[in-house]
Amino acid sequence: MEIKTIGVVGAGTMGSGIAQVAAAAGFSVIMHDLEDRFVQRGLGTIKKNLDRAVEKGKQSREEADALLGRLRGTVRLEELQEAEVVIEAVVENMEVKKELYARLDQICKPEAVLASNTSGLSITEMASVTKRPWQVVGMHFFNPVPVMKLVEVIKGNDTSPETFELVMDLARKLGKEPIAVNEAPLFAVNRILVPMINEAVFVLMEGVASAEDIDRGMVLGCNHPIGPLALADLVGLDVLLAVMETLYRETGDSKYRPCPLLRKLVRAGHLGRKTGRGFYTY
Repeated sequence: MEIKTIGVVGAGTMGSGIAQVAAAAGFSVIMHDLEDRFVQRGLGTIKKNLDRAVEKGKQSREEADALLGRLRGTVRLEELQEAEVVIEAVVENMEVKKELYARLDQICKPEAVLASNTSGLSITEMASVTKRPWQVVGMHFFNPVPVMKLVEVIKGNDTSPETFELVMDLARKLGKEPIAVNEAPLFAVNRILVPMINEAVFVLMEGVASAEDIDRGMVLGCNHPIGPLALADLVGLDVLLAVMETLYRETGDSKYRPCPLLRKLVRAGHLGRKTGRGFYTY
């Protein structure tokens, strides 16, 4: 199947980033969200990114304008029937996703592939509400999408080898480097990363070292670009807690128990950078 048009559902940080890289790779892109203000905000973010790239001399104004010309926003999900691949980047809520996949299954052309940008929810469960589970796959981009090279391509229980290879190839065409992952809670990268951050919170809670020294230790000793506690503040402590709870619930393994200090900070409303306070004050 030749891919000419890519649909993106969700015009937030991840969705707009995915739409930008798809348009940059020469595809026609239809970006959908529930309300026009969300669509316009997403398009505004892309324009801002392109203006910055032009100012820095990374691309010409003509290239930026051509990219924007390949991109259109809509609040009508029905417009995605043009797309050969639809990438979903909506809220990390299984019920919301399943409702969307049931609708996409009816709207999209029979050969269209449905890909989820979820960071850890079950592809198999999403696929179960469609009549094309072999054409449903995970395509997990990393934030910020235009910068980060990695895409995890996740095979659900019924994902066909053809669908999997098509999406691996698509990731490369988008200028990314894909890794192959079999579905498991949180997939590969977050399965390793999230417990590491959680362990850093335990080290802080137990008074082993200060937040600054924990982060400095991981930056200087393990060559991480940012310390785990600073990264937690960037991601959002509420998001991190929700992800930890998914991992704990799905595996039933006590090693994935969220640190009580993380839960306490979330209850206090100290969610990191977005609230001005988390492990650090901003």
